[in-house]
This record gives sequence, C-alpha cells and structure tokens, in this order.
Amino acid sequence: MKNSSDQSLRRQVEKWLAPAPGSPVRVTEFSRTRWDGRRYVCVRTSSSAGARALLFFRHDDGNWCVFPATRAQILICPPISTTRLAGRL
Repeated sequence: MKNSSDQSLRRQVEKWLAPAPGSPVRVTEFSRTRWDGRRYVCVRTSSSAGARALLFFRHDDGNWCVFPATRAQILICPPISTTRLAGRL
C-alpha cells in the first residue's frame, strides 16, 4: 500500500520539476477542470537550465498526479500549447 504522502503536491513537484535548493517554486494558476470540476495546479520553477512548469491534477483519493484521474478526461482535455503556457508564466 502506498503512503499518501508519496503523492502529495510537494512530493510530486520535487519528483517532476526537481527544483534546486533555494530556487523559488511558484503556483502560477489553480482552478478546476471544465469537464468534471477536479482541482488542478500549475507549478513553475526556474534554474540555470531555464524555467519549467507542469500541471498537477488532484485525484479522488487526495493524491496529486501529472495526469487527469481517468482516461476519458485525457481525451476531453484540450491540448495546452507552450505558447499559452508561456503567456501565463
């Protein structure tokens, strides 16, 4: 059985974005999805390699993941262009 802290937003940000110690990590957007009202968060960090950002989705079990909760949602979710994402950062 997985520990729920393994899927916390903080742990997922550390895993996927690997911010350097002391680098600021910012939530640049948070809301709910249009198709089912689930929470999502866009997190951004910068390093000498450049800026990086990812969307994290909250699942029913309280875990945060880099993918929506169901496959059907992946098909419904409109693609996010890097231009659109860059404009929000």
